[in-house]
Order: sequence, then structure tokens, then C-alpha cells
Amino acid sequence: MQTRLFSRTIGVVIAIFGTILVSGCSSLPQAPALAASPDYKYVIGPGDTVSIVVWRNPELSMVVPVRPDGKIAAPLVEDLPAIGKDATTLARDIEKALSKVIRDPVVTVVVTNFVGPYSEQIRVVGEATRPQVLSYKQKMTLLDVMIAVGGITDFADGNSASLLRTGDGNKQYRVRIKDLIKRGDVSANVEMKPGDVLIIPQSWF
Repeated sequence: MQTRLFSRTIGVVIAIFGTILVSGCSSLPQAPALAASPDYKYVIGPGDTVSIVVWRNPELSMVVPVRPDGKIAAPLVEDLPAIGKDATTLARDIEKALSKVIRDPVVTVVVTNFVGPYSEQIRVVGEATRPQVLSYKQKMTLLDVMIAVGGITDFADGNSASLLRTGDGNKQYRVRIKDLIKRGDVSANVEMKPGDVLIIPQSWF
């Protein structure tokens, strides 16, 4: 009896929350339209893989993972912080570390597997076919995100979805996913920003 009562109570709470969320989304401003954005420099995060090439020193060149603590370890370079740096900055830091043991090292770093720092990942929650965390890529759009997550479920209220922009003081914008992927309305496509959270509510009608 108590279990049934608890289930009913939870159901009512979810229904009320969903109604509030949908009505709230309708009053949100539209997300900014696609526009030219400044060049984005990818910053390294835990889980990335970096290829280190040391000119004229092939024995020091290798591919290494960025550990969960944000550091890398390579020959003659131990526990070097990599998180939050772009590839060029990391290369200069490796050169500085190697200069203690070899003369005038020249290093090139290329990121070969992209995860990105936690703060820049794109999160898709709610009624996506496959809710997940995505690595941010320069000029990534809402359409790119929807393709990656397999679209929306049959229960989604796509035009009441919202975009939480953490890099813009947690401002929320309304996005029209249904118009974009079901009707092909390209005016509903918007550019994603690092750290965006896409929230897709359930339809209650």
C-alpha cells in the first residue's frame, strides 16, 4: 500500500514539474542564430590522447593518454600537467622540461583522441534517443548534436526544449528541435557553445 502511494506521489510530482518546465520554456528567449564565431582553440582534457613528436629524437616520440588527474607521463617528462592547455602550449612546456637533459628540443603535439575538459563538454538530457555527453567541436551546431544523439523520442516536446548556456552566466534559451529535425526548418539551427546543456522535456499532451 505504501509503495503504491509513494509511486502515485512521485508520478504527480513529475507531472507537475514537467508542466512547469514546458510552460517555462515557452517564455524563454530564442537561442542566438548561427553567426561567425572567433577561432576556437581546443583545450586538452582528461581522457584525451596526445601524440608527442620530438624532432631528431624518435626514442622520445610517443602517443600518451591524459590521465584522469589531467597529467601526462612520457620519457624524461613525468607528471606534466596537460589539462586546460592547447597543443601548442603543451609542446612548449614539454620543450622546457626536455631542455634540462637535451639541447634545444623541438616538440610538436597533436591531439589524436578528443574528450575535452569537463567544463566544455556538451550534455544532452531528457527525451533524446541516446542522452549523452559529447565533446565540443568548433562550429558545432544543434543539428550536429541531434544527429549524434539519434534525434528525439516519440514522447519528446522538441519545440519546448531549452539550452542552458553555462559559459553565458547560465542563461537559458528556447530551441525548436522539432521544427529543425522533423520539418527541416534550418532557421531553428543554432550554434553550440562549450559547456552547453540541452534539455529536452517530455510532452504531456
